[in-house]
Formats: sequence, structure tokens, C-alpha cells
Amino acid sequence: MTGCFSFSEVIERVYKYGFKRSGLRPVTIDLKDGTVVHFWVSKTRDESKPNLLLIHGLGASAIWQWYDVARRLSPHFNLFIPDLVFFGGSSTTRPERSDVFQAQTLMRALEAQSVKRFSLVGLSYGGFVGYRMASMYGDAVEKVVICCAAVCVEEKDMRDGVFSVSDLDEASKILVPESVKKLRELIGYIFYKPALARLVPPCLLHDFIEHALTRDNLKEKREMIKDIPKDRIVSEIPKLAQPTLIIWGEHDHVFPLEMGYRLKKHLGDNGKLVVIKRTGHIFNFEKPKTYVKHLKSFLMQTKQQVPVSNGSVKS
Repeated sequence: MTGCFSFSEVIERVYKYGFKRSGLRPVTIDLKDGTVVHFWVSKTRDESKPNLLLIHGLGASAIWQWYDVARRLSPHFNLFIPDLVFFGGSSTTRPERSDVFQAQTLMRALEAQSVKRFSLVGLSYGGFVGYRMASMYGDAVEKVVICCAAVCVEEKDMRDGVFSVSDLDEASKILVPESVKKLRELIGYIFYKPALARLVPPCLLHDFIEHALTRDNLKEKREMIKDIPKDRIVSEIPKLAQPTLIIWGEHDHVFPLEMGYRLKKHLGDNGKLVVIKRTGHIFNFEKPKTYVKHLKSFLMQTKQQVPVSNGSVKS
């Protein structure tokens, strides 16, 4: 019903207030081709601070996924936090649904803001987009953090039962839920301990679907998911030249930890894997302080300090 109290709307207002208190402001970039990209950016750009792009995953808009992280990083970086196309305030009339299109769109939007050099953090689906940006725009991207994104997934993995849900159409309906039942299924996959989350009353889950996830662009978002493994072979995935940190939840049931080790192997000495214990797919919510600690340690490291080491770390 319209006009009813929405808990999700209240939370989003709190998040927006928190972003503004952290020195961020909303901007909208019109790319003049039917594509509009909404960002939260640092109000004043400090040339002594590095630029950092935070790319969200599937689910609600960027402000929901980066709230805790952005507040902790804003004193140290010039932040650029976009809504991916089809999320939040970003949209397009173009037909593309690939991570390549998302990467190209973000790069054009950054160039429109005169951002020439930056590091990036990609969360889940945002990790696919971030990896594409790093491989396509190597002169612009300095450091890369890929978080729980199965970049080295192959099309055959879906058939081989690597994932909890092997049917891609069914997986897309869970990852982009439009019913309380599907949202409860999603909760079961993304949390390390989903029991408490499953106790959330149906009315609040319905409210979250309506006002945070929204029913906008369901078809487009599911097409984005289905495009990921299409014709994908590890040997054809480019290896990044930038120092790369890979962060994974120890008990990720969306993209199993095996995918993190596969990406580490693919990158070789250029990548380091950190596994956050007792977390699932959304460690940015479950252990934000630990997550930010790893981000700051890697992203604020100077060239004179110890480079990315070969191996993996559990924390």
C-alpha cells in the first residue's frame, strides 16, 4: 500500500545522511547516449589523497552496500561510489548487459569527472566489472581489490555442480528476488549464520524488496547474471598487471572459496588471497572492520613498502 511506513526508506535516509556527514555528495553523469550514471563522490577532491572507485554487487544500490566501508575510508581517499547501470539512480536505453559494458560506462563517467588514475574495489558482481576495467584500462587503474567475485568461472562449472544452484535461470531468480520466499533463499546463501536473518518478519522482507531492492529492471539484472559465464574459459581471461588483492568469505555459498583460489592461481605472484574467517558472501556486513583493515593495508601501501606477496592469508 502506498503511503505506509517503510523501514527500508528510513534506513536509506539514515545512510544518505551518513554519507553526507562523511564528506560525500550525490552527482549524476549524463553520457549523452541514453546512459546516466549516479555517483556518491567526495565533496572536495584532495590531490594528496589517492582516488578510489568502489563498485557494488547485485542487490540494493551502492549506498546500502558501501555504507560502513565508505565512512571508514572517506578520510583517506577521494571516493567515487557509483550505482551500476540498472541499479539506484543509474540507467540506460542501450541493449548491452555485459560486464564489459558496465566497465566502459564507469570509465566514461570517471573521465567526465576528470579522474585519470585510481584504484578500485569490486564487490561480488562489481568484482567482474572491476576486473574488466583493470584489464581494459591498465594505464588508469593502479591497484585492484576483487571481493568474492568468481572471475575465473567457466561455463562448464554450471554443469559440473561447482555452485549450490546449478541452473542459471533459477540462480538469477534467487540473486534478484521478487518474492519473500526467494529473498529468504538468498539470505540462506549469503550469510555465514543465516538463522537469525531468517527470523525477520515477512512484512520487513517485503518492504526491503519494494524499497531497497525494488522491482525495477528485474529482467535486465537477470540478463546481466546470465551473461557472466557465457563462453567463459579461464585460459582466455586476461591476467592483470596491477597488484591485486583477492578477499573471500571462508563460508561463501554463492561463489565458493575454490573460486578465490582459482583466481589466485590465475594471477600468480601478482595476486594475494585473504580469507576472512566465519563470514559468508557478505563479509562487508558481517565483519566490516576486518574488511576495511585489509583494504587500507593494501590500498595505502606505498611502492617502497612490501609488495603483494605470493600466497593466502586467513583472518
